Amino acid sequence: MKLTTKERKKFRVRNNLKKFSKEGRFRLSVSRSSRNISVQIIDDKKNITILSSSSNDKVVKSLNKKNKTELSQVVAESLAKKALDKKITKIYFDRGIYKY
Repeated sequence: MKLTTKERKKFRVRNNLKKFSKEGRFRLSVSRSSRNISVQIIDDKKNITILSSSSNDKVVKSLNKKNKTELSQVVAESLAKKALDKKITKIYFDRGIYKY
């Protein structure tokens, strides 16, 4: 099976993160589109999503933020609050195919 360039980049970045990940440290994945943004904290050892937050959540939509920058800040703050409630303090940022 031949992989595209995007798939190869994504695979390479995620493999490096998984190789160096330690117990109690999780991966933060960001998905963005032209209008929305969503983030997930993922446990690669168990292959599950621990936490997620999105600009489509009811709490975020009720704030009526039109600017995508403001939306992303609100989404990040809500994810951070959820992470602190679950006592997650260390994560790896998964940039995927983007340079950020």
